Amino acid sequence: MKTRIQRSNSCTLVLAAALLAFVATVRANDKPTLKDAYKNDFYVGVAINRTIATGAAVRADNVNRRQEQVDKDTALVKEQFNQISPENDLKWALIQPREGADGYNFGPADAYVDFGLSNQMYIVGHTLVWHSQTPNWVFAGTNPPPEMANLPGTNTTGGRRFGGFGYKGPRASREELLQRMHDHIAAVVGRYKGKIKVWDVVNEAVADNGTNLLRNSLWLQIIGPDFIAKAFEYAHEADPDAILRYNDYGLENPGKRHKLITLIKSLQAEQVPVMAIGTQTHVSVSSPSFEGEDLSLTELETLGLPIHVTELDVNGAQAGQRNTGADVANNSATTQGGLVNEASQRLASQYANLFKAFLKHKNSVKVVTFWGINDGVSWRAAGRPLLFDANDQPKPAFDAVINVATGKQPKSP
Repeated sequence: MKTRIQRSNSCTLVLAAALLAFVATVRANDKPTLKDAYKNDFYVGVAINRTIATGAAVRADNVNRRQEQVDKDTALVKEQFNQISPENDLKWALIQPREGADGYNFGPADAYVDFGLSNQMYIVGHTLVWHSQTPNWVFAGTNPPPEMANLPGTNTTGGRRFGGFGYKGPRASREELLQRMHDHIAAVVGRYKGKIKVWDVVNEAVADNGTNLLRNSLWLQIIGPDFIAKAFEYAHEADPDAILRYNDYGLENPGKRHKLITLIKSLQAEQVPVMAIGTQTHVSVSSPSFEGEDLSLTELETLGLPIHVTELDVNGAQAGQRNTGADVANNSATTQGGLVNEASQRLASQYANLFKAFLKHKNSVKVVTFWGINDGVSWRAAGRPLLFDANDQPKPAFDAVINVATGKQPKSP
């Protein structure tokens, strides 16, 4: 039998434990969400997959989540973010896999847009014209293709050409491909007119290396360099009020950034309706530094356009520290080798540096979008690149980003 003193001590321990749990809950509830922490600065968004848009544990976007996980993912999106982008369901291969007016599959894209509208979110459309995830029929025709081996800049690794298209058959004419582009953009942008506020019109058209300005894609080879201007022209016709942006990766690299600036200035000189610059910002825990990101944003600001950080993640894998590329064909190679030493701390430090730079340039930076809700659904899952782990629990990097906004650490190093 317990003595009165023992019973008193037991009660004290229970009360103390309850008090600690209460304090922890209060502290957790007191922590602002990402969207609230930056509400006076820019939208904080996230790319969502089909499971979140539909609320169902469907197999899509290389995601395999149980229903209870989907429910948690969805709740986290609603709690933390005020802007969304689609990972895949508005890309050409998914929304129009077959030729003609009856070749569209609008169901998943409709679900995505409905999710954004029902949750009062700023909705982005991604993407209209890209060198990847475009069906072969788009480029098919009756014109014999040129001799592949003699094409400069053509990637033939593993039988893949033109950045992963793999299409080697007879080609469409310039006129045929322009018509297909026009019809696709008119149908897709027109369907969501007034609902999708921002469109990635052209994605990743700038060459990574060498002296060529543009990537050697089938769009470029069949239409010519004005395929970019035509895409923006068609999108503006379909929704004159939408913000139209050019989107690319690797802009932390001075050479590629200067190519992009050259391209956009040439389009501006032709009065092409490019209205924002999307810098994907697939980076690593090693680079860029605060100074590097600051310089990148400073130089992009010379274009006089809003800057959107469109696909933010920070790769912690060993192999991902050696380059700033984000070509989908090379993705698996960037997440090999295990995590770097002190990956969690370095991730937090890098995210803090990035958001310090975003805040410094908040007059230009209008949107910051994370590419995925958590590490479990990330395209670079092995690199653990996001603020939440696979169970939707915040990592130290989340606290670091919140602390930058709330002033708990200096706004610049």
